[in-house]
Order: sequence, then C-alpha cells, then structure tokens
Amino acid sequence: MKFEQAIAALRFDPVVPLWLLGALGGLCVLALAVALWRRARGTGWRFLAFAVMLLWLTGPRLVEETRETLPDIGLLVVDQTASMGMGQRAKLADAARAQIEAAARELPDFELRTVIVPEQGSEGTKLFAAIDRALADIPRARLAGIMAITDGQAHDVPPVNGPPVNGPPFNGAPFHLLAPARAEEVDRRVRIIAAPGFGIVGKAATIRLTVEDLGVPRNGLAIFGTAKLTIRRDGEAPVVENAPIGLEYQVDIPITRGGPSVVELEAEPLPGEVSTANNRAVVVINGVRDRLRVLLVSGEPHAGERTWRRLLKADPVVDLVHFTILRPPEKDDMTPPNEMALIPFPTRELFQVKLREFDLVIFDRFQNRGVLPPIYLRNIADYVRAGGALLMSVGPEFTGGTSLAPTPLGSVLPARPLPFGGVVNDAFRPGVTALGERHPVTAGLAAGPAPNWGQWYRRIAIGGEINGTVLMDAQDGSGRAPLLVLDHVGEGRVALLLSDQIWLWSRGHDGGGPQAELLRRTAHWLMKEPELEESALLVRLDKGRLLVERRGLEDQPPEQVTVTDPAGAKLSLRLVPTRPGHAEGQMPAVLPGVWQVSDGKTSAFAAGESPNPLEFADLRSTATVLGPLIRASGGSVHWLDPNGAPALRRTEPGRESSGSSWIGLQRRHDHLVSGVAATPLLPPWLALPLILGLALLAWRREGA
Repeated sequence: MKFEQAIAALRFDPVVPLWLLGALGGLCVLALAVALWRRARGTGWRFLAFAVMLLWLTGPRLVEETRETLPDIGLLVVDQTASMGMGQRAKLADAARAQIEAAARELPDFELRTVIVPEQGSEGTKLFAAIDRALADIPRARLAGIMAITDGQAHDVPPVNGPPVNGPPFNGAPFHLLAPARAEEVDRRVRIIAAPGFGIVGKAATIRLTVEDLGVPRNGLAIFGTAKLTIRRDGEAPVVENAPIGLEYQVDIPITRGGPSVVELEAEPLPGEVSTANNRAVVVINGVRDRLRVLLVSGEPHAGERTWRRLLKADPVVDLVHFTILRPPEKDDMTPPNEMALIPFPTRELFQVKLREFDLVIFDRFQNRGVLPPIYLRNIADYVRAGGALLMSVGPEFTGGTSLAPTPLGSVLPARPLPFGGVVNDAFRPGVTALGERHPVTAGLAAGPAPNWGQWYRRIAIGGEINGTVLMDAQDGSGRAPLLVLDHVGEGRVALLLSDQIWLWSRGHDGGGPQAELLRRTAHWLMKEPELEESALLVRLDKGRLLVERRGLEDQPPEQVTVTDPAGAKLSLRLVPTRPGHAEGQMPAVLPGVWQVSDGKTSAFAAGESPNPLEFADLRSTATVLGPLIRASGGSVHWLDPNGAPALRRTEPGRESSGSSWIGLQRRHDHLVSGVAATPLLPPWLALPLILGLALLAWRREGA
C-alpha cells in the first residue's frame, strides 16, 4: 500500500557560479567596511541593498515534493529441516508462524514475507542461503527486520567481522531468533573420531570415539565423569563399558568372521537432554583374512598336480604349503636322508602341532599307505568338526585298500566309494545339478541347462547314502553319478571331488571348462566366505529403503521375514519369489541405527545412517551459534515455549529493537517522489526594484 504526502523544503539555485558569487560578496563587505571606517551616512541602507542583491543571486526557491511512501518489508524465516521435527518444535513453530503472520496483517505500512528453509539432505541447515534468496527481491532500504523461527543450528552462518561472505547485508535491520524451546538445552552425543572399514579376521579392530555432553557447563575441569557405553554387534549379547565424557575413548572389536559386522555403540541418556537420537553411532567393519594358509598334500606326482599349485599360487593372499609324497614307507631303502634330495614328510608338525593354523587342507589323490597314522587322520577329522576346511580330490586310490574312506578321516567324508568297481573309465561331460544351479558355488557357471564343457574320462562311483549336497554330476543333472559333493560337518566343511581329471579343463581339452572359478569358489565356500553361503539373508539400505534378499536351496523359501527397526518396533515384510530358491522384498527405512531382519533361522543386520548427519550432530535448541550475528545486528532472542510468539512493534532507527515480550521492526521511511513544484522566493521582477530602491535610499541618505 502506498501513501501520498507533500514535503516542502527551501533550496538554492545560484544564477552565477559560486566563485563569482563569493567574489561579489567580498567586494560588498569591502565597500561596507570603507563606509563604516569613514562613518558615512546611509551605510545601513547600502548593507540591505547588497544583501538583497546577493540573496537574489543565490536563487532561493521553495520546493514542494509529492512523495509516495513505500511499506516496509519484514522477513519471516521458518526452519523445516530434520532437527525441527524433534519433540514439540514443529508444533511450536507452526503456532508462532500463525501468530506472527496474523499480527503482521494488522500493522499499517508493513508487508511480511515468509520463506521456508527445507531439508537439505546431507548439507545441514542452510538458513542464510534461504535468506539470501529471499533478500534478492527485497530492497535493502525497505528491510524492517528478519525473524527466524529455528532451533538455532545453522550451518552457513556468515562471519560477523568484515563483509559477510554468504550472509545477507542487513543494512541496519535487526535479526530476531525465535527458538522453539524454554531455554538453552543440553544434549549427549556419541561422535566417531576414527573407525576402520576393514578388520583382519582373528584380530581386533579399534574404534576411536568420544562421548560429549553439549550445553553442560564444565567448570574448566579436564575429566567430567563417565557414561555407560553399550556395544552391540550383529545381535550378540551387549557389552557395557564406562567411557569418559569429553575425552577420546577406544573400543576394541574382535573380528571373528569374514564379511560385514554391524557394530552399534550407544551412550546412556543424559538427564534432561533434548533427544537420544544421536546417543547412538553405527559402524560397519568388513572382516577380511590377512593371509590364507593352505596345506596341499599330493599323494603322488600326476598330471593334475601342477593345476592345483598354479591355482593356489596365483592368489596373492594364499600362503601355500605343498608336499608331494614321493617316498612312501614301503619304498624306504635305508638311504640316509642327508644323502637324498627328498626330505621326510613332517607329519607330526603338520598334523598335530600346526594343523589348526591352516585355513584349508587339500588332499590330492592321497593314498593311505601308512604315511599318516590313524591318530593324525583322527586329528584332521577333529580339525574339521571344530571349524576347519577339508577338500579332497580323489582318483583310483580312493577305492580299494589305500582308500581314506575306512580310516578315521572317513567319518567326516560325505560319501564312500563302491566296494568293487568304484572306478568308472567312461567319457562323460560334467554338469550342474538342480541344487547346483541354486548353490552359489556353481550357480552361473553353466550357460544353460546342458553346458558344453569338455569331457572327463574317469570318475569314482559312490555306494551307499550321500551326505551333503551334490552340486555336479556326470549324467543329466539328477545327481545319480555325483562329481562334487559339499557337506557341513560340525562347525567345519568338507568338499569331495570324485574325479582327478579337472586338470583337463585347464589345458583346454575339448573346449575346457570353468576349472579355476569352480575351484576358487569351492575353496572360498570351505573357508566360509559370506558371499558363498548357500542359505543367506542379505540386507542393505539404499536411498531410504531396506532391501532384503533371501536365497536358499529349498524350493519354497520363507514368504515373509520379521524386520526390527532401530526403535525396536517389529514389522513383517513379504518376500516375492524371483527364481527358484530366491526371493526379494523392500520397504521404507529412514530411521538411523541398526535394522535387523530375521527369517526365523538366520538374522542379518544393516546400518542406517542419518540422512542428514549435520542435523543430528547437535540437537540442542540454542542461541550460541547465532548469538554473535544477533548482537551485531541489534536483534534479540525469544523462547517460544511456553510464551508463544512475541508481539510486533514498529520502531525508529537508533531506538531499542526488542523487549521481554516484543520485537521491533524498523520504520525505514523509504519513498518514491511522484511530483516536484518549485516557487522562486525572490523573482527578478521583485528583486530588481527592491535593490534599486534600497540603493536610492542609501544615496539620498548619504547626500543629505
């Protein structure tokens, strides 16, 4: 709204240059000084004549301007970022906004503009970026003041000293903070200083953190007490430690397995704190094996021995210990060992002293000819049951009197050979069974239901019951002539390859086959790599959604899983089958913290980070962040709870801009000039007769 008013003012518009006007004034003063010295009569009339002449030459005129006054503009900034959703903040902010907008409508010659500060993802609260955009359309001369309804946690506050970089030029307008709280708040947070992304299996990973109490006076002390810190990992029993407040603290997490481990660290609540949302921190540590120690024992030199050695030596993380039995006990000719190039087989050191140091033991065509006494074979079986891994690639030696099947090691083997006719010397093409198509060890190896892999020419026939899972066979995928059998034995795993001719694939015979990939996957499955688990529940978070993948060997996987969110609420998620033994599902997941998914047998965990870490780093409602800028602008701080929004008043520049229950919005008196009327006060038709008349009176008075 515009108001018109007339303003009159006296202005001068000299008709001669100022230097000439000054010179004439000097001559007049000189003439008057001579007259006064001579005490001439008529000096007063002469003074009046000179004065009227000089006044006329200055061009006095009365100027009357018609002005249109412009309404002042106030800016209301409403923070709607994530931290404003804590407690009653949003409710208090909405009520204060409604009160201020209603009060602004009652103020004459005033316009209120409202700007919203939206959620910025991971960028924090960009309060002054929103103010900058709003002030781009507001003339600075009309800005009456800025009112910000926010918790005071802005992450782009301009510097107070010197010209602001991102902040608005307030041009003398006050900045008022309206905080949705009763007073300064306190908050406790867990801040991660450093956390490893990977950890070595068998060792401990160290997390460095600090528990901080924000807004609590410290009295200058170095130690401020302790807080209970609860440590949870993948659903295991929690561990509670006492962490010093305000000081760095280290937490050691033992890495017991490969794959990701979700570690949650939660500090006990601080009395009176605004929220416990940032009392927790989540760290994901991927367990990796530093070095894989593999023991390869070849029972005799043969064409496939080099294949095993090349495969294992090609992996840079594998430490291979390889022995080939060249001199079994029945061939001992009493030649002293120091006179031979071969060394005795260190059976006791390998299979009793250091057996459990190996991650995988491979027997390649090993014959039971007394090299390993029964006690050592029993040690290997116990090693498997306790969590070890055994891979056996067998040939004709697996049948007859040299077979390991009837030994103590046979108790952990998934199959036994036929007593008679166990060696089948027929050409065949290896294939993947129906279960093998689902198992991660062999899934995807075959391009179709009947892969055109190279032929093998020998296999071992199995008699009796087969334990475990048949992944490859020598016929039509039914598993009736098994080639590769995997089994769980106690805490360990066993793989049995019932042919010694996989080396043909490495030579490219008859088109070859995926020999290296098959053996690599088998070895990694035996060493319990998570990505090769046959029954797995995979969970991850992506863009605010929880993605669940369930795979297994059964035809009908569970149709739904139970999801536990970070707040402890349990939800049901239905899984949709995508292929045999495989199902997927997803749901929204925005809460930060640990999400747990369970199918009744297996549980998996995913770490949900805060969508805006800066917003949750400090959840206090405070005036300390904006305090310097508020003081520099002459503004004020008002707490909305329980008083509500303060009253609005119009103030003049230089006066108090706030009180205990009101805030001031300056009158800027900005205007537009719509018309100008100038009236000469001493026009020539009046000035010339007046000057001549006064000069005549001075002459007559002097001649009298």
